[in-house]
Amino acid sequence: MTVSTLSDLFDPVACPRLVIKVGSALLVGKDGSVRREWLESLVEEIATARSNGQQVAVVSSGAIALGAARLGLEKGGRASLADAQAAAAVGQIELSGLWAELLGQNDIAAAQMLVTLDDLEDRRRYLNASATLVHLLECGAVPVVNENDSVATWGIRFGDNDRLGARVAQAAQADAIVLLSDVDGLYDRNPKEEGAQLIPLIQKVDARIRAMADGGSASGMGSGGMTSKIQAAEIATRAGIALAIINGLHEQPLSCALHSDRASVFAPRRNDAGRKAWLGGRIAIKGTLTVDDGAKAALGKGASLLAAGVTNVDGAFKRGDVVTIASADGVPVAQGLAEYDADESRKIAGHKGAEQAELLGYTPRAAVVHRDHMVLL
Repeated sequence: MTVSTLSDLFDPVACPRLVIKVGSALLVGKDGSVRREWLESLVEEIATARSNGQQVAVVSSGAIALGAARLGLEKGGRASLADAQAAAAVGQIELSGLWAELLGQNDIAAAQMLVTLDDLEDRRRYLNASATLVHLLECGAVPVVNENDSVATWGIRFGDNDRLGARVAQAAQADAIVLLSDVDGLYDRNPKEEGAQLIPLIQKVDARIRAMADGGSASGMGSGGMTSKIQAAEIATRAGIALAIINGLHEQPLSCALHSDRASVFAPRRNDAGRKAWLGGRIAIKGTLTVDDGAKAALGKGASLLAAGVTNVDGAFKRGDVVTIASADGVPVAQGLAEYDADESRKIAGHKGAEQAELLGYTPRAAVVHRDHMVLL
């Protein structure tokens, strides 16, 4: 079965494995204290889901906010990288202990996993993380995952737990992910504006949907707004995983959303498996190859990207790095692993095979990006 409605998310037949992402502003109050009663109500819902036959993993923010309150740091611990790393180191102990305590009260074993962007961007490390997550779930534990902010730097981090949640859902081989937010879901405009309409079902993320997103974080405590949630939806749905945005401000937020039928569900577009699912979720993009209309059409039919169809090369990537393939109007159409570095790609862009050999000084490869190492967006 495919998850396509809100009720499907809580059906163990349609959704055997669910990931729930909890943001800082929901877990931690503005005074820096834990919203304990709210969290207890969510843990009760997790326990109910598990008793109904679902496996559940959690992606939990909150370490920086908790640590900043404990250390008395300004701006919620985000004034500098050093503050954020120190706050995360202190807050992560409290956060993991809290989840372990509350899940333990429901006879559920909690497992902590801290990951960095590189852990899920590197293929071998991704497979290791995936194997651990899947085995924990099969053993009956609830993995609680967070970004390892005490060692991550601004340049090599997810930056928001929405996209991290989508990547964890991929690694956990989940059927759906719920993003608990401070709004009911995606609106056709800013929800504060009169006449704003909630969109209950989104079949595909396109330019119109992206234009509806607001990049700000209303609480000032977290790092993700609606833009990061849309990006998370693109990562998840390309891998055949449904994503729902649900208002998490209420106690028992999952039940509240189900009973009110107010949420936004992004339906899975397709089910890329294995390597292509991992590739489609890659975030650290190193460059862009712009292609002509002929190459774009060929890609849509399953062809590799040939140098003759490349019109422009941006970035400083190396062979094996992930690059975006964009149409002439700048719209991304695919991403994949480059077969050449950036300088070589520039040399052969627009040229056919015989010309490439002369320009490179060696026999050219079959493609600039091979179809086996590419995923359409």
